[in-house]
Amino acid sequence: MKTYHAESARAGLQAAAVAGLSWEDFCLAAIELLDRAVPNDGICLGPADPATSLLVGRVKTRMQDVDELAFLEHEYGVDDINRFSDLARREVGVSILAEATQGRPGLSTRHRLLLEASGLEHEMRGTLRSEARMWGFYTIYRHSGRSGFSPAEAEFMHRLEPMLAAGLRRGLISTDVNRQQRSQGAAVVIVNAADQVISATEAAEERVADLGGEMWSRLPVPVKVVITAARGIPGQPAQVPRVRLRTQSGQWVSVHAAPVRGPEGVTSDIAVTIENAGAAAIIPLVVAAYGLTERERGVVQQVLSGASTAEIAGRLHLSPYTVQDHLKAVFDKTGVSSRRELQSRIFFEHYAGRMENELDANGWLGE
Repeated sequence: MKTYHAESARAGLQAAAVAGLSWEDFCLAAIELLDRAVPNDGICLGPADPATSLLVGRVKTRMQDVDELAFLEHEYGVDDINRFSDLARREVGVSILAEATQGRPGLSTRHRLLLEASGLEHEMRGTLRSEARMWGFYTIYRHSGRSGFSPAEAEFMHRLEPMLAAGLRRGLISTDVNRQQRSQGAAVVIVNAADQVISATEAAEERVADLGGEMWSRLPVPVKVVITAARGIPGQPAQVPRVRLRTQSGQWVSVHAAPVRGPEGVTSDIAVTIENAGAAAIIPLVVAAYGLTERERGVVQQVLSGASTAEIAGRLHLSPYTVQDHLKAVFDKTGVSSRRELQSRIFFEHYAGRMENELDANGWLGE
């Protein structure tokens, strides 16, 4: 890894992370920069919901032969080596598969059944975290016959984690939107054991399209993720996976899935629900995406409720001067200059519902 290319990539990522790019555009820019510093035959990079660590999208290059559904099944349905959920709990969230398996990558079912079939011998993957929350992930591959990834390359990716996480974090709330198209009403999609859609409610086709898919032929990534996560790993407790994300039309939605029950118990079918996400689900994500500290988040909560400086000081046991200092920091991070602009930036630009009916005053910032 040449120092010049490494420094160029680092500088480029620093600029891209604060450029206000959508997460898709940030991923494309990041992949182009990483190509210069870490030679590879394929990269997959994308965001995650920080509340659940489930993937909500991806951008990939030179990986058309990799079965995406099989990739997700090995991530959520198999107790494999170097799963993102495991890497997210480590002090260093990047790992080279050959090192993790002591030179026997075939110990990984993902490698044995998925990567080898695509000619991808070497894998390095990692999580992108900020303040103990997972905002994204990446995988980098090299074909058979090439040298494997080095510890120096893994250390380089570890040093890039804050920049990559910051770009994805801001990208989740910077997506360009078309507010003329807004899906209304919850939608339900039922898939069978082969993950084929067998039935759906009337609103489902529009909802799926707004997530970037086609209901009868190509389900979008967030839907695939919750389906595979709902099936889970055999022998482990079942869960109801959920992700929050902004659709192409600008609608914030919640996507979750659960097994379908019949007269004789749980079937092999999975029901996916796509519905509008309320303020209590979205505002914590938006606030966290701006990189606010815990105290700053508390001040924002009070501002959104309409509290004055004196009221905020009393409720949070701070001096009015300290409240003003926190507000100045919040204004700088969110790019506004007044409380009214702050309310618009954090609330009205992302959620058009009735705040007073949906905010959980006891904990919406505590996720």
